[in-house]
Amino acid sequence: MRAGRTRERSSDERGAATVLVVALAGLLCFVAVALAGAGGLVLAQREAQAAADLAALAGAVAANGTAGGDPCGQAHRVAVRNGARLTRCTEKAGTVDVDVEVDVRGPMRPLGAVPAAARAGPR
Repeated sequence: MRAGRTRERSSDERGAATVLVVALAGLLCFVAVALAGAGGLVLAQREAQAAADLAALAGAVAANGTAGGDPCGQAHRVAVRNGARLTRCTEKAGTVDVDVEVDVRGPMRPLGAVPAAARAGPR
């Protein structure tokens, strides 16, 4: 080869960079969807735990006579206001145990709901 001359590409190499760019773009899209899905799961779990904690506290306050009303009814109202479904509530000796569920949003929606549990009481 002489200086100043470039090697001509053969026709079978044309478009190879395009294929590589398309493949990397597809991989990047897949990773983005996976990260969005994982973020949706984490968000739903945090929301479920916060709703369970608040519902248990509201139920315990009602059970100990500080605020009137049915402990499980109060827990249900607080869970619903926090975007959760109350699936179980028990009260015994002023201690309230609750289970709640929050629906997953985003690409992981088909997985259903994320559960959380909490207990609150005088001890």
